[in-house]
Amino acid sequence: MEELLNILSEIKPGIDFKNEVSLIDDGILDSLSIIRLVGEIEDEFDVSIGVADLVPENFNTVQDIMALINRIDNEE
Repeated sequence: MEELLNILSEIKPGIDFKNEVSLIDDGILDSLSIIRLVGEIEDEFDVSIGVADLVPENFNTVQDIMALINRIDNEE
């Protein structure tokens, strides 16, 4: 999870990602941030995030993002 937190902090410095529960709903992560985040996640975790996975429910919290990464990793 530390790797993910580092990626998020590079994309949007100053946000308490551990405790934020509405990254998408509150507009903390916008579409450009998500594109950058997906690229960084794919590189760091060696996973491939498909278009079907690009839904707000997968990106609203750090826990949601880690669950997505783990699910994709287990499927591959």
